[in-house]
Amino acid sequence: MKGSSGKPRAGAVRKGGKGAAGKQVGTGGHGRKALEGKGPTPKAEERAWHPAGKRKAAQERYAAAGGRAKVAGQGQRAGAPRGASGASRRAKSGDESEIVTGRNSVVEALRARIPASTLYVAARIEMDDRVKEAMKLATNRGIPILEVMRPELDRLAGEGGVHQGLALKVPPYEYAHPIEELDRVLARDETPLFVALDGITDPRNLGAILRSTAAFGGQAVIVPQRRSVGVNSAAWKTSAGAAARVPVAMAANLTQTLKTLKERGVFVLGLDGGGEVSLPGLSWADRPIVIVVGSEGKGLSRLVAETCDAIVSIPISASTESLNAGIAASVTLYEISKLRAE
Repeated sequence: MKGSSGKPRAGAVRKGGKGAAGKQVGTGGHGRKALEGKGPTPKAEERAWHPAGKRKAAQERYAAAGGRAKVAGQGQRAGAPRGASGASRRAKSGDESEIVTGRNSVVEALRARIPASTLYVAARIEMDDRVKEAMKLATNRGIPILEVMRPELDRLAGEGGVHQGLALKVPPYEYAHPIEELDRVLARDETPLFVALDGITDPRNLGAILRSTAAFGGQAVIVPQRRSVGVNSAAWKTSAGAAARVPVAMAANLTQTLKTLKERGVFVLGLDGGGEVSLPGLSWADRPIVIVVGSEGKGLSRLVAETCDAIVSIPISASTESLNAGIAASVTLYEISKLRAE
């Protein structure tokens, strides 16, 4: 207490200080709890943020799901991207048509009966089996065939595009719904194996990942709606036709979509060079999996990394800094495919 002069009155005691007699005064037990400490450190698996805790939570979810992902009921599902009702949704790039270039890509698109409005063929093209098949498929479907000069095909293919004398005009890509793709895979009694892209903007990486997904038994690729590559002519070309066979699903929010997949019993495995789990002999290979691939520069985003059940690393030579995103996905898909076949 203070008097009118602002100085402590005679005989007043400051908390934790000294009294009038100069003796040390305690706090009355207020600091006792702090002296007791925080107790023993919890085990690693009991800490939700620890990799071991994430693995334990994933094991519990898998057991609760009855050993496999569950098929949801009809109608809109929790965590599904807004505005994505129905089996597919229109491409985010607008209503402009895309040009698929290259003989393999064009033939695969026609075989898959992708809607197309025009087949462009270079004048005096060498008529190999793929060109003949493309023209036959287009004729049978009533798709107009236009013979054009190569400079026109160069313009259609764009800078750096390789058309090999063939180009196909197709409508904007129709993206699938991630959760509905999961339901389709489960309805076929297959074990889900998806690949999700986090921050990848190079369409050639998307095309390469589509090709690897098709080659090693994957069923779908998931891309975020924002700040991500979409299916365009470059992705079609790099995929060598796999874009016609492997659906690409769009997630309005990648983190929320991954959480929804986890609730359905799917294990989310992120790829990163500093991961705590080594790819060879991955113990979860026989379970429903979505592999998350980050960009080469930044890797996995923070929220996506925190959502993953485990971060997996691929052992590489010390002289190599990192792997291309498409190659990393391909190696991982191959290893999982090999383990599932054993």
